Amino acid sequence: MGARMVDFGGWDMPLHYGSQIDEHHKVRRDCGIFDVSHMLAIDVRGKRARDLLAHTLANDVERLQQPGKALYSCMLNPAGGVLDDLIVYFFNETNFRLVVNAGTADKDYAWLTAQRDKVASDVEVTARRDLALIAVQGPHARAKTYLALPATQTAGERLAPFSAAYVGETMIARTGYTGEDGFEIVLPAAEAVIAWQRLHELAVTPAGLGARDTLRLEAGMNLYGQDMDESTTPLETGLTWTVDMRTARDFIGRNALENRTSARHAVGLVLLDKGVMRSHHVVNTAHGAGEITSGGYGPTLDRSIALARVPNAVQPGADVTVDVRGKPLRARVVKPPFVRNGKVRIDL
Repeated sequence: MGARMVDFGGWDMPLHYGSQIDEHHKVRRDCGIFDVSHMLAIDVRGKRARDLLAHTLANDVERLQQPGKALYSCMLNPAGGVLDDLIVYFFNETNFRLVVNAGTADKDYAWLTAQRDKVASDVEVTARRDLALIAVQGPHARAKTYLALPATQTAGERLAPFSAAYVGETMIARTGYTGEDGFEIVLPAAEAVIAWQRLHELAVTPAGLGARDTLRLEAGMNLYGQDMDESTTPLETGLTWTVDMRTARDFIGRNALENRTSARHAVGLVLLDKGVMRSHHVVNTAHGAGEITSGGYGPTLDRSIALARVPNAVQPGADVTVDVRGKPLRARVVKPPFVRNGKVRIDL
């Protein structure tokens, strides 16, 4: 379809199909389609599947009681560092599915199987490289999906946000990485091209990595490898809400987090001057320096925005400066998200 292809963690991925900005706006105003088959579905099955996930995930898997319910969580190392962030789907007591990031997929699978061998050796952990993943996102995404894939409509119309259902071998999930409504569809790889073509025939715009990044940044969603990694904990990356400290459950990394404090926290920034903030730019505040973890141009806001780690005393409403190519530019601290469901959520 004329995409500009780039290397992305060893995968050939579309950066854009002509105009990254047009793709971004199409998702916010209508709908777009993303090939995210580089991500990996991992099935966790067996009588002790929940035990394995309770041991390896920081969020509380006991919250997953209704079939199809999904949960966002980090998977931590013993020091509390983020091995990956992922979504876990619950279908029944012996059937869970994780969808993990491409760059950490092999590491995640090895980690899960190693932990399985320690705590629940009868659980099957299966990397599903036979599946493709297609994301259809935007205010008209669900309606277009039903037209292209009519078999999904009955199940899709029953889905609340952050839940999923099986339609034959296809899993349809009301989740996404754009801040808009829509579906992430996990289906047999042999069926992916036909599904893509049917959606394209309905004028669903193909979108690439560029638009995916600006959309998730506006939605205030972290990117693994930029906003968090094994050297950072959820406490300093805006993900404290995903860590279950209410129960007595002893998950990997809990002890480290209970005995660790962070001098930094995650905030959003909106640039007040002309320019573009980028990753690793220094943020100068009245309480010390911080650093941008993700930055760029936000097409919906028509200005530069960023996610940053700054001293805890720096709170929304504060004015800071960002060193952009040696020039101090004014920025304001805000609480993400910047945009959700097509609407700007911050005061400019």
